[in-house]
Amino acid sequence: MNTRRASAAELAHEVRTGIMHELPSSEVVLFPPFPYLEAVGSILADSPVHLGAQDVYFEPDGAFTGEVSCAMIVDLGATHVLVGHSERRHVIGESNELVNRKVRAALQAGLHVVLCLGETHEEREAERTGTVTREQLRQGLDGVSRADLSRMVLAYEPVWAIGTGRTATPEDAQAVHEILRAEIGSCYDAGSAESIRIQYGGSVNAKNAEALFAQPDIDGGLIGGASLKSSDFLAIVRAAGRGG
Repeated sequence: MNTRRASAAELAHEVRTGIMHELPSSEVVLFPPFPYLEAVGSILADSPVHLGAQDVYFEPDGAFTGEVSCAMIVDLGATHVLVGHSERRHVIGESNELVNRKVRAALQAGLHVVLCLGETHEEREAERTGTVTREQLRQGLDGVSRADLSRMVLAYEPVWAIGTGRTATPEDAQAVHEILRAEIGSCYDAGSAESIRIQYGGSVNAKNAEALFAQPDIDGGLIGGASLKSSDFLAIVRAAGRGG
């Protein structure tokens, strides 16, 4: 819930320019607030940068005041959507079941889905990180076919590291990414585990990005506060490119 129309447009323009001139082969998606999807989308048109929505509702239409459907998001030109972000889970109170309904609705609508997973500080202290993230993964992907998995991205975002300035060490983040990749192999197959993209999202910034992205199972980042300044965000994109 950041930016206003003018600042969102300015930020999108700066990112678009930087990507087109310097990093055209990078895969980048911007997720502006709902009111600015159309404005940002018009700036990103005819560029390599994709447009995504921060959330979605699973019903196609009806009396669901305040919600936004997949069809509305697609109508505005978005190709991606975030589902199960930590604030949706832990501030709004979304359950794994609700997250799954959103995942399946978005895939059915042809969208690419970034499924967010992560444990709280209390769960980490209780050594339940693996149990919690595996459960979120299994329930979030319930009913998702192997074919649809190609439009899924996983984002591990430890709740204790979001907006706090605390970041999992590259080794800690890698350990959870490895758990998630193995779980995909268990739920689907080795090929799916190898091909699925798993991002890290927890206070990633221009200084720590390269060390995080150098880990073998970290395939990029879901960037929060550092995306609000184009120079910092573009530095992170460069680090992702160097990380392979």
